[in-house]
Amino acid sequence: MNDQQIKNIVEAVLFAMGEPISCEKIAESLEEQPELVEAAMLELMSDYDQRLAGICILQMENRYQLATRPTYVEFVRKALNTRRNTPLSTAAMETLAIIAYNQPVTRSFIEQVRGVDSSSSVSGLLDKGLVAEAGRLNLPGRPISFRTTDVFLRSFGMNSLEELPPARDQAEQLSDMMVQEDE
Repeated sequence: MNDQQIKNIVEAVLFAMGEPISCEKIAESLEEQPELVEAAMLELMSDYDQRLAGICILQMENRYQLATRPTYVEFVRKALNTRRNTPLSTAAMETLAIIAYNQPVTRSFIEQVRGVDSSSSVSGLLDKGLVAEAGRLNLPGRPISFRTTDVFLRSFGMNSLEELPPARDQAEQLSDMMVQEDE
């Protein structure tokens, strides 16, 4: 198989998958070396970027996904006649931040940190695909733990969780909250 064929197959697999996939997984299906697939992937990414194509390849850690170039998202939305996603509430953003920085976490951990019931926030985040169940803990009641998803990474323009901004310490956060309450 020549380089152009590998590149074409990589492009076809990315298109058909609709979900992130690793070069290793593609290489297995081609019975080729992962390095060849990765080189083809990087070449495709470069091709799309050089010509500012309507599509791009997103990298999420060691996986890749074909996506609409952000510049053209609004046009695609209009063409599909879809409503704009509603922004997350403050409660949902707090819940998402707790999950992102502490994952995997249980609902009771989230509620302990927030100090209020968070079941509707967690449900909303699950519905939007920003979080997913990470399994059940081996504790009484076998509580479900939650983690962020690739949708979360894409939505916030990150390749991995390592790109999350550093968490501020609690004293600094409390200080900011008190200043806001005084205003």
